[in-house]
Amino acid sequence: MSRRRPFGSVRAKATLGATLVVAVALLAAGVAVLLALRSNLGGQADAEADAAARRVASQIAAGTPYAELELPDAEDHPVQVVDRDGRVLAVSEDLEAISGTGVPGVTPAPSPGTDRDDDDDADDPEAGSVGATTWHGEGRATVDGQAATYRFSQVEATDPRDETVLVYAGASLAGRQSTVGTAAVVMLAGLPLLLGVVAGVTWLVTRRALRPVEDIRREMAAITASADLSRRVPEPASRDEIARLARTTNETLAALESSVERQRRFVADASHELRSPIASLRTQLEVAAAHPDLLDLPGAVEDTVRLQHLAADLLLLARLDAGERPGDGRVDLGELLAGEAARRTGDRIGVRAEAVPGAVVAGSRQQLARVIGNLLDNAQRHADARITATVRVTADGVLLSVADDGPGVPEAERDRIFERFVRLDDARSRDDGGAGLGLAIARDVARRHGGDLTAGQAPGGGARFTLRLPPAEAGSS
Repeated sequence: MSRRRPFGSVRAKATLGATLVVAVALLAAGVAVLLALRSNLGGQADAEADAAARRVASQIAAGTPYAELELPDAEDHPVQVVDRDGRVLAVSEDLEAISGTGVPGVTPAPSPGTDRDDDDDADDPEAGSVGATTWHGEGRATVDGQAATYRFSQVEATDPRDETVLVYAGASLAGRQSTVGTAAVVMLAGLPLLLGVVAGVTWLVTRRALRPVEDIRREMAAITASADLSRRVPEPASRDEIARLARTTNETLAALESSVERQRRFVADASHELRSPIASLRTQLEVAAAHPDLLDLPGAVEDTVRLQHLAADLLLLARLDAGERPGDGRVDLGELLAGEAARRTGDRIGVRAEAVPGAVVAGSRQQLARVIGNLLDNAQRHADARITATVRVTADGVLLSVADDGPGVPEAERDRIFERFVRLDDARSRDDGGAGLGLAIARDVARRHGGDLTAGQAPGGGARFTLRLPPAEAGSS
C-alpha cells in the first residue's frame, strides 16, 4: 500500500495554493499601503514644516528683530534662522543640536540642498518679502536632551533692510512613525487569522466540490471489484464539469457493458456454431473408422468446408473488433463487382451487374470484395429467379445495391439481421441460412470504411441491400 504524501490530495494542494496566493497578495498590498501611508504622512509633515518656516519668515519680512521673533515650541517645530554667511541669528528655545539639514549643531552652514551665487542677488526675494521653499529633507534634532526625527523645510526671507536669511523649521515625525508602526503591527497580527480563514474556507469548499468525485471513485472501485457492469456511478444534480464527468463515465460503462455482453453472446454463438459441424464430422469419421464402406465423403467435405468458412469469418470479425485499419488504396467498385459476378459461374441464379465508370473508393480491396461476395451469397439464398447488382455515383457517395426477387426482409427485422449469428425464421437451416455472419461482417467492413450498409425493399418486392461509401480523394494512392 502506497504511503500518502503530505499535500498529495487535490484538496490539500488547492488549499495550500490558495493560501500562498492570498498571503503573497496581502503582503504586497500591505507593503503598498504602508508605503503610501508613510508618503502621505511625510507630505503632511512637509506641509507643517513649511507653514512653520513661513510664519517665522513672515515676521522677519515684517521687520521683527531676531531677538523678538515668536518661535514655535521646539519640540514640535524646531526653528533656526541663519544668514548667508552661516551665522545663527535666531534659534528655538531648548534646541541643542540639529543634523540632516547641513547645519552642524546650532551653528548653521550654507544648505547643501541649495546652489546659489553669493554675488548674484537676482533670485533673492525683494526687501520685506518671503521667498520660495528651496529645500525639504529629513534630519534629527535634540531638544532639551531628547533626540527625535523631523522633516525640515528651508524658506528664504528678506527683511526691510534687504538682507536675505534662511529659515529652517521642522515638523515631528513621531506621529508618522507611530501610525505606520501601528498599521504594520495590526496587519501582521491579522495576517495569520485571515490566512487561517482563507485556508479553512478553501478546504471546506474544495471538500464539498470534490465530494461527488470521491463518490464516483468509490463506486468505480466497487464496480471493478464486483465486475458488475450494470451498476452506474451517481450523477450530481449540478450541471458542472463533475456532472459531465459522471455522465460520460456512465456512458462509458454502458458501452463497456454492451461490448462485454456482445462478446459473451459472440463466444456462445460461435461455440454453438462450431459444435455442430465438428460433431457431425467426428461422427462421420468414427463411423468410417468402424465401417469404411459407410463413409459419407461428400458430407465430410461439406462439413469441413463449412467449418473452414466459419473459422475465416470468426477470424475476420476478431480482426475488425481489434481495430484493423482498412487501408487507403484506390478501389474501383464497379470493376470489383464485375469481377466478382464473373467469378461466380456455379451459382444457382446468374447476377446481372451494372456499373458506371469512375466509382472509386478508398479502402481494402480484399475486404470490399468480401462485402460484395456476402451480399451476393445472401441474395442467392433468397432469390427466386433474378438478382440485380448496380454501382452508381451520387451526391451521397458511391452506392452499390444488390436486389433480389425473393420474399424480402420484414421492416421490423431490417436492422436486426445485421447482428451476428442472427438468421430469420425462414433461413434457419444450415443449408440455406449459413451461420448468420455474412451481413454482420459486411456492415462492419462498410463502417470501417466510413460508410454504411442498409436493408430495404426492392422495386420488384424482394430485398435490396445498399452499400454507401465515400468517394476516394483525388490525391489518394
